[in-house]
Amino acid sequence: MTYENLDAELINALLGDGRASLRSLAEELDVSVTTVSNHLSDLEDEGVIRDYAPIVDYDKLGYDVTAILQLKVEGGALPDLTDRLRAHKQMVSVYEVTGDYDVIAVGKFTDTDDMNTLIKELLGDADINESATSVVLDAAVENQQFQLDVA
Repeated sequence: MTYENLDAELINALLGDGRASLRSLAEELDVSVTTVSNHLSDLEDEGVIRDYAPIVDYDKLGYDVTAILQLKVEGGALPDLTDRLRAHKQMVSVYEVTGDYDVIAVGKFTDTDDMNTLIKELLGDADINESATSVVLDAAVENQQFQLDVA
């Protein structure tokens, strides 16, 4: 193992098992535990690795309606609106985008009534000029992370 690829290899190993111990990572990467610890600390300090969190299957918890909301927003209100959407516990992704809409948000809901409550709340927001909502029929890929290329 060359150190030039170590960070990518470490990230890939953690993508495979986010709960791996420093010792098991060191064995897999054929480096010392101290080396893994130092590189991992650097990746955390640089914000490359932001958190260690479970991947939750919301469908199994009763949140089986996924909605994609497309919003046209009043000029300067974009930062405030994205902050408000991000604070909504059921919004799993909020994006500022180019194109016909300014914001695309993805939310998880227990049923269409739950989704409709949020949509009605949003439609009452003076900062939103227009909205379109799509309900996901089938998620072919969701929360997918990918392995990094190692030179």
